[in-house]
Amino acid sequence: MKQVKPARKQLLVVAALIEQEGCVLVAQRRADQSQALAWEFPGGKVEPGESPSQALAREIEEELACSIEVGAVVDVVFFAYDTFDLIMPVYRATIRAGVPVAQQVAAVDWIPRAELANLAFTPADVPLARHLAGEDDRAPQIDTPRSAR
Repeated sequence: MKQVKPARKQLLVVAALIEQEGCVLVAQRRADQSQALAWEFPGGKVEPGESPSQALAREIEEELACSIEVGAVVDVVFFAYDTFDLIMPVYRATIRAGVPVAQQVAAVDWIPRAELANLAFTPADVPLARHLAGEDDRAPQIDTPRSAR
């Protein structure tokens, strides 16, 4: 009799790529969260009944106290953690109202693209951070939008 492996849990999360004046907005996880104090692109879990873009707008409002306009998907990250598989569409986004503040995260910061690789990112965020910093030629091209140049 053939054994069937139990299906791994899949977690759908979303992230925002928000750039202004050559810098990228990043958030630091709280000390009481898994991957404590690691940096990440802001975003979070997609809840039942909401679209990924709705989830992203909600998460940014909750975590950073500002509202965004969600643009196009610029990357989709697949990462196998020990206990689950993460699926993370990354959306280009712009701030519509407010100034990002650390509301449900430890810190937020605007980091120049070239310095992103110097931060301790969550494992799933490392490839995108390295690509944006110009250290990985294999990832898809993510151009700086004209408004951020």
